[in-house]
Amino acid sequence: MAGDFQTFTNVLQAPGLAGDFASANPRATLLSSQVYGNTGFVAGASGLTIGLFAWLDKSTYRIASNSGSGAPDAFVHRAQEGLITTYLSSYGMTIPAGMMVGNLFGAGDFFVVNNGTTEATPGMKAYANNTTGVATFALTGAPTTGGSGTTSTIAAGTGSSAASTIVDNVLTTGGSVTGTMAVGAILTGTGVATGTQITGQLTGTAGGVGTYTVSPRDQTIASTTISATFGTLTIGGTVVSGVAVGQSVISASTAAGTVVTALGTGTGGAGTYIVNLTQTVASEAIHTTTNTETGWYCRSFGQPGDVVKISSRTMG
Repeated sequence: MAGDFQTFTNVLQAPGLAGDFASANPRATLLSSQVYGNTGFVAGASGLTIGLFAWLDKSTYRIASNSGSGAPDAFVHRAQEGLITTYLSSYGMTIPAGMMVGNLFGAGDFFVVNNGTTEATPGMKAYANNTTGVATFALTGAPTTGGSGTTSTIAAGTGSSAASTIVDNVLTTGGSVTGTMAVGAILTGTGVATGTQITGQLTGTAGGVGTYTVSPRDQTIASTTISATFGTLTIGGTVVSGVAVGQSVISASTAAGTVVTALGTGTGGAGTYIVNLTQTVASEAIHTTTNTETGWYCRSFGQPGDVVKISSRTMG
């Protein structure tokens, strides 16, 4: 327990803790998707860590977590919402799963830990790790490479099911499924909203007959044939492990906005992975990125592990 208590005095007062406001400038919180009743956000199944970036689930836009695809939706402000969940610990920065979250900010000035391996300097862009929500800093257009394969491919994938329905945000397939109803797949069918995507599976055989969550919600689709399109990424050749759900997929031929949405046979290295966009990419070097460039900028100097200032406002 000795390590939890102060054993020395700093010459200068610490500038702030991760998640603190870095200024009194104007700031903006996110609006909840709810209008009536319980209108706040809630922490996801793994809880929500303060002082990191956060994503909202695409079915309800209310459940917040420190992982997601693409750019984050918000930054988690420190406002005494974290609980001590570890026995005998003297502090806690996690909002437990299912607890209310009231301080998600889309704009403002905050302190955050530099989790990179190089110094953060003013003007650099903040990058959010799509698996953990931690921040690193680099020049514009310089995300960190995750996994890769020198002879990798993407094949178009499909699935369909007759007599399927959608009620609110739940897809229920009919008596049989042809192909695969993959998580991340884009759905089409009579009355189905453009861009509707499978966000998770609730019941049934993986990729087969069962129920699935979809986004956007608030749809009522009577019995009809619903089809799914997606891509199957195969990582092969000389492989560097590090592929994970939520990462962007990059190559000379890959469609912009391609994201890993589910694991296939791969668990980080060689194998298959589901991506959101249907496409055909012949054998070539393909890699993923562990983080995504955000709209936030570094505003102070900080070595790895230091607390630095970030702002949603551009320099100048």
